[in-house]
Amino acid sequence: MVNWIRSNIEGDKIIWVIALILSIISLLSVYSATGSLAYQKMGGNTEYYLIKHFILIILSFIAMWFSHRIDYKYYSKIALIGLYASIPLLLITYKFGMNINEASRWINIPIINQAFQPSDLAKLSLIIYLSSFLAKRQNRLENVKTLILPFLWIGSICLFIALTNLSTALILGATSILLMFISRVKIIHLSILILFIFFCGGIALLTGQRGKTAMTRAENFINKKDIPFQLEQAYIAVSTGGLLGKGPGNSNQKNFLPQSYSDFIYAIIIEEYGFIMGVTILVLYLLLLYRGLKIFIKSDRPFGGLLSAGLSFALVIQALINMSVVVGLLPVTGVTLPLISMGGTSQLFTGITLGIILSVSRNNDKEESYA
Repeated sequence: MVNWIRSNIEGDKIIWVIALILSIISLLSVYSATGSLAYQKMGGNTEYYLIKHFILIILSFIAMWFSHRIDYKYYSKIALIGLYASIPLLLITYKFGMNINEASRWINIPIINQAFQPSDLAKLSLIIYLSSFLAKRQNRLENVKTLILPFLWIGSICLFIALTNLSTALILGATSILLMFISRVKIIHLSILILFIFFCGGIALLTGQRGKTAMTRAENFINKKDIPFQLEQAYIAVSTGGLLGKGPGNSNQKNFLPQSYSDFIYAIIIEEYGFIMGVTILVLYLLLLYRGLKIFIKSDRPFGGLLSAGLSFALVIQALINMSVVVGLLPVTGVTLPLISMGGTSQLFTGITLGIILSVSRNNDKEESYA
């Protein structure tokens, strides 16, 4: 068994351990948060959502394993295909997608009856494309003409995502700006990109599904009035958790807090496991970012380094935003906590994302051994 792990589980071992620890926390938290819901909707079968989530976690680790075994260089060849496929998928989702909480972010896959978010595909494809583009044109990035095409891709993808999911579009825009910055793109050109992203965001606010909701949430957050019901319940969960929490399964707010198993699962974790567990999860995400950036620094190939950095930024920025919302540092956004929240195909895309980071690490280790 040990020999099999050594020969088949490659790349940064700490990233593997972080993913495993967060997945175990996820199983415990999702089981607690969905017990009552499963009892009501599934005829008393309190393990229904736990089993479903466990299967998705297993599939995500399988996706992670396969992704880390593929040479990361091949991903650049399929990134454009993913981008071209994302545009019509995002438009179809906007017009005909499953409407949940006044937003059409999902397409239902008929045979397996599983919801799919095209924004996950678009986000992954754009980061891979940008990493490849910036790596190939390192010596021409001072010319703004070189950057027109990636700027158009960033603006277009962020615009189409923002029509139904403004927060995900902002996370992707921030990740793109960070990738450009570490690629040494001039500040003046980055300023143009930022203005373009805000312009696309403005169009999405005016024409999209969530513009009015986003403006109301931002206004309420700034003025500190009309705290949403779900946020109020999250504050109660966090404030009553104490240092060590109420114990596994002993949350009171899981019976009142909407989306306690997805957007607000961090509140349930703090309530049941306390402030120490909340800080531990934050440290694990920061450690994941550190390991991803360490792979970036060690990589001799620009594409691999930028890919690891970009994907690490995207995952950890999303996690930090989710946790910030729960503790009242940001307005409600609707983004989930990666590796912990109960999800559908987003769980698989998270596994693929980590697998690609590990593929870069795996190739770095091989190049070091040949040196």
